[in-house]
Amino acid sequence: MLSFPKSIARFVILCVALLFASGCTNAYLEGTATNAWHTVSIPTDATLLDIAFAEDAQHGWLVGKQSTVLETNDGGVNWKLRSLDLGDQNYNLNSVSFYNNEGWIVGLPSLLLHTTDGGDSWSRVPLSDQLPGSPDTITALGDGIAELTTDIGAIYRTQDAGRNWRAMVTEAVGVLRNISRSADGRYVSVSSRGNFYSTWVPGDDVWVQHNRNSSRRLQNMGFTADGRLWLIARGGIVQFGETEDDLEAWSEAVTPEFATSWGFLDLTYQTEDDVWLAGGSGNLFYSPDGGKTWQKDKAVENVPSNFYRVMFVNPELGFILGQSGVLLRYDPATAELA
Repeated sequence: MLSFPKSIARFVILCVALLFASGCTNAYLEGTATNAWHTVSIPTDATLLDIAFAEDAQHGWLVGKQSTVLETNDGGVNWKLRSLDLGDQNYNLNSVSFYNNEGWIVGLPSLLLHTTDGGDSWSRVPLSDQLPGSPDTITALGDGIAELTTDIGAIYRTQDAGRNWRAMVTEAVGVLRNISRSADGRYVSVSSRGNFYSTWVPGDDVWVQHNRNSSRRLQNMGFTADGRLWLIARGGIVQFGETEDDLEAWSEAVTPEFATSWGFLDLTYQTEDDVWLAGGSGNLFYSPDGGKTWQKDKAVENVPSNFYRVMFVNPELGFILGQSGVLLRYDPATAELA
């Protein structure tokens, strides 16, 4: 049997250790220099699903499970419960959107609410029994103009405050995990099992289906600040589209932190370069360069919640929505050194 001097054995072990370390430089990420996210106390333990602001960044609305509706008049520092006349039915309020003081809320079972006075009063808008699927998202686009999607990918638009709706696609795409809309009206959706994604461009009659580009199931998709696609795949994988036009060309897959065992759930842009990535078990990551490098916001990792949504009203004001009434607010004016 061959034997090696102890000095050679130590050298080999050292080389292996260095090689391993060099390949896992992002096993544990450095923390962000400051922490501008702070937990907000709200009068509910319901899981929050969406947030929107009316004419300015002071007057906002939160919606969620258990028919939860909350209102703020100070930019989200304080929230109060609003009781809407929804009868005895318990709704999951999925989506809220405002254009100036005109707002919309959709929920399950099938529900559509409308306001024209900033939310002082809400009226129920009747929905057809023939609606394909259940209301999923609503986007306010102008005076009396809104787009509604369902959980199987039907898209409808109203030009007259909900009295009439026009189908934008001739057929639905199937049961969805999630759906996102770009600023210029394009949509991307992920199938319920994460097997494929579909895209729709205004003017098209149907969705276009695309195969996922790896063996990992898709978790969520959306649009970058400059109109390209981004995706989150199972196992903590993030990818960005190469161009706006080629919807199947992807950059190299990135794993922001190898040691993170919980999956990512949502991604959003604070600015064209500043990106935030949220996930399970209080995981929150930040990239200052459009997703090339990442840091971890360690100040919030002990928050006992999965972070389902991260979004910005403007670069100075953002929110993270979590389970069981967890809400975080981003305010750089109150940032603390990490």
